[in-house]
Amino acid sequence: MEVERQFPVNGMTAPGVLDWLAGTSFSMYLRESLWTYPIIETVHVLTLCLFLGFTLLLDFRLLGMALRRVPAAEVVRRLEPGIAVGFAFMFASGALLFSGDPVKFYGSVFLRIKLGMILLAGVNLQIFHATVYRGVQQWDRAAAVPAGARAAAIVSILLWCGVVAMGRAIAYLLPA
Repeated sequence: MEVERQFPVNGMTAPGVLDWLAGTSFSMYLRESLWTYPIIETVHVLTLCLFLGFTLLLDFRLLGMALRRVPAAEVVRRLEPGIAVGFAFMFASGALLFSGDPVKFYGSVFLRIKLGMILLAGVNLQIFHATVYRGVQQWDRAAAVPAGARAAAIVSILLWCGVVAMGRAIAYLLPA
């Protein structure tokens, strides 16, 4: 699709970029199409379900609430591809939703909180993999999962529940 305005290169400001994005034919198409935006929104929710289902299953394993007989490393190995695919499609569809009305979305405090929580969830995951998960062979089949793994699971669950709550708040409480 063609862009109606030249993208500003120097002196870019967030409002200027958002106005530019809102003026693109793609953004206008998303706002004006009867079916495209709802289809993208449906993909976003369905991939959220895929992502969150796998993520919660992994977190529940780390909490000792599910798949107790399956080694943690095997659960991670089996679920991470689905988690990654779900996240990729969820993120891409979210970016498309944002591009449909970037000025309005940018004004939402709930979007900013949601993005912050997603960032924190990513940091939590990196810390888990860099610390506790490095020694997974020592506790993989143990009855008790290390406190660090349980803490990472609890933080993950809280953050992703917050992301879902903020997503619903965005949908219903966008600024006019």
